[in-house]
Amino acid sequence: MNQVMRVQWWSKMGEDEQRQLFDRGLAAIFSPELKASIGRIIDDVRDHGDEAVCRALRDFDGVDLSPDRLRVHTSEFEAARSQVGDVVVAAIVDAIEHLQAFNRQLMDRHGDWRFETEPGLTAGEKVTPIASAGLFCPSGKASYPSVLCQLGTPARVAGVSTVAVVVPPVPGTAGVVDPAVLVVAEELGLADVFRVNGPAGIAALAFGTETIPKVVKVVGPGSPAVACAQIEVQRYGVSTMMLLGPSEALILADDTADPVRLAADLLNEAEHGTDSSVVLVTDSETLVAAVQVELARQIAALPGPRHDAAAAALGRNGGCVIVRSIEEGAQVANRYAPEHMQVATSDPEATLELLVNAGEILLGQHTAISAANFIIGCPASLPTSGFANVSSGITVDAFLKRTAVARANEGAMRRMAPNVIALAEHEGFPAHANAARIRL
Repeated sequence: MNQVMRVQWWSKMGEDEQRQLFDRGLAAIFSPELKASIGRIIDDVRDHGDEAVCRALRDFDGVDLSPDRLRVHTSEFEAARSQVGDVVVAAIVDAIEHLQAFNRQLMDRHGDWRFETEPGLTAGEKVTPIASAGLFCPSGKASYPSVLCQLGTPARVAGVSTVAVVVPPVPGTAGVVDPAVLVVAEELGLADVFRVNGPAGIAALAFGTETIPKVVKVVGPGSPAVACAQIEVQRYGVSTMMLLGPSEALILADDTADPVRLAADLLNEAEHGTDSSVVLVTDSETLVAAVQVELARQIAALPGPRHDAAAAALGRNGGCVIVRSIEEGAQVANRYAPEHMQVATSDPEATLELLVNAGEILLGQHTAISAANFIIGCPASLPTSGFANVSSGITVDAFLKRTAVARANEGAMRRMAPNVIALAEHEGFPAHANAARIRL
């Protein structure tokens, strides 16, 4: 039988084997050679603007454009809808509506608030959108309108006033931008779309060029080069989300899971690319054997590039980890901190109580990973490479900032003053103490 998945037993894995499993993607993203290469592109764009952006398009994408063609023209938006077709347009609209509903719920829960901490003293927050955002939508391996849905919808719901989109042109064309991405942009009212190479586009958003606006935050999933570029531009004061790199998934399953659906969901993220990582964690060796059979059958139906990507993601990059119990499996999952996670156990809600680190957790085998990728409305642009233990997916929260607000009346200030003075004098700040003392 063709063994699609690499199989390891957690109890037998040494420290090096565990580190290899958990550190997926980081070596490529933090490679000194990649950092130096991306640094040269960033410096070129910072110093030469549009000229450097066009140079990167020519050198890395084989597209020779003049600066006046970087911005997507109105006529291209008008033509895009007819090129995509009604079925895909309807799916895009459905995805956007679900994302809007999810993010509006977040806005309702995360608005301005205050409470009274003691008589006469209130404290709280004022929530406002960031001034500008740059969205990177990948292109090349496939068409990714869903990514712009995931990035653009929360930015619009948050109320960001300036939103710029950069997307590499379709390979092998004279600068054509994926029409499905343009349909999403039009649906969301995003008119500032630019055809730019990935790392150069990140740099252009960070510094601004003659054509591309400077923004305060850049987000979007991509290759190790795109992820590296986002890390590097932070040194110049631009914010980003850590870390939206190559796709990954982990499924925690017991012997009640259906191996046919399990194999399909494992292949869902595995087909993204040879740098993706997909892991099955289970306490059932019988299930592993059944899933291997299904994977061999289903992977054979994939076209060449997708087949090769899935084989790498489930082979050298990931595979199956057999544990002694679901509780131990949850510990492995929490250390892995996956981008996408599905729970395929007899009681998903009970298993959820054991899980703390994941970009998203999908409960039960009716909740297909592909449904979360495209339609459900929860974020699908999620932290990778273990950063789900400290970061979250892209929602309105990524485009909002919170300003603390407080108000004290005279009585409250008099009550606090002695303690303000005590701490100020202890720390050696006489002016701090005086500011409180004159109010007594």
